[in-house]
Amino acid sequence: MHARFSILLLSAALLTGNAAPASNPGPIASAALRGTDGSDKGTATIVAVHGKIELQLAVQGLPAGEHGTHLHTIGRCDPPDFTSAGGHLNPHGKMHGSENPQGAHLGDLPNLNVGDNGKGALIASIPGTPQEVAAALFDADGTAIVIHAGTDDYKTDPSGNSGGRIICGVLTRAR
Repeated sequence: MHARFSILLLSAALLTGNAAPASNPGPIASAALRGTDGSDKGTATIVAVHGKIELQLAVQGLPAGEHGTHLHTIGRCDPPDFTSAGGHLNPHGKMHGSENPQGAHLGDLPNLNVGDNGKGALIASIPGTPQEVAAALFDADGTAIVIHAGTDDYKTDPSGNSGGRIICGVLTRAR
């Protein structure tokens, strides 16, 4: 009888919306993305969703095709080449790429596919807990997100042969 009563209370709470959420999704970081000429190219947001971390990226005004996308070690985006962002975020000393048997960097992300209209979107998982990811992103010099001119081959260390840096944004803490 006691178990049946508990199930009925839980069912009533779920039906009325009074149950606590299973997770607490929310933003961790965001960045305004800029081109080498300073133009607005989109946004990047890192969120906690159901105990996992996701990067959500939306861009416009890029050349069609696949573009390497990475988190970089320094939160600076000085034009015209964004080399101020440093190398890929790699707090665990891994090699580059999901196809590298010794990889991958924390900053390695899937390629961004941009359509003929210059628009693209990407949702990618970032490994680690919200606390671990936040600690890596918000160290003393911060983190940038960089989109490259070419496709990442997912194996060539250290950058995946993804070409020049065409878009950059400095991640800022959301909470």
